[in-house]
Amino acid sequence: QVSVYQVLEKSEPDAPGGKKLLAARLVSLQGSGWEVFAITQAVRDWTEDESSNQGLLVTVQGLGGSPLDPPPLQFATSRDHHESKKPMLVLFTDDGRRGASLPMAGFPGGSHMPWHGSLGAAISSPAGCWGAPCTWAPSNPKLFVRPEGEAVFLVYPRGYNAYHCKGSCPFPLGENMRPTNHATVQSIINALKLSEGVSSPCCVPDKLYSINLLYFDDDENVVLKQYDDMVAGSCG
Repeated sequence: QVSVYQVLEKSEPDAPGGKKLLAARLVSLQGSGWEVFAITQAVRDWTEDESSNQGLLVTVQGLGGSPLDPPPLQFATSRDHHESKKPMLVLFTDDGRRGASLPMAGFPGGSHMPWHGSLGAAISSPAGCWGAPCTWAPSNPKLFVRPEGEAVFLVYPRGYNAYHCKGSCPFPLGENMRPTNHATVQSIINALKLSEGVSSPCCVPDKLYSINLLYFDDDENVVLKQYDDMVAGSCG
């Protein structure tokens, strides 16, 4: 049985009240691989009171809590030994930016513009995955394929920069890449090779804007319509 404790008293962790059980699991000695333990409560305590972070304690016992004598396993403690077996702490955080306005200096409508606002032609300066082979490039379609599946010719604008993202993001994903939880988990699975066939996360648009388009319909009528999520504002 592998148990993970939150240490409350570093000097006497085995004393009553010296530690708090966070998670425990039965593990076969014949198998190999990674084990994942949820320690959310401990991290919450640490963020509320930084001085309460006394670390974690991991114990290994036989069934029913009996000691293993002699111990059939050892902990890899040396920094240069068993590099691939070092424990890892993964945090999923919320930066509180949902629904926030984006600075859009130089565009009509003021210094801030909501994500769903419209743009006349294009976004000016890209922001890709910093330090990663993730790039953001213009694409300028003149023959517009509507989301409904029909291809129409644009009247105005004659063309617009939709932009596109390409490339992959390296492990570990930093906060500056604004990763989703799904991308973070995929990155971990790929880096640790926990499952075959799982590639590293791809660079995708993380901010999209709408645009007003003027085009001819099938009856040669001029139609003005706003299409949402048409322009990639940045990549992540």
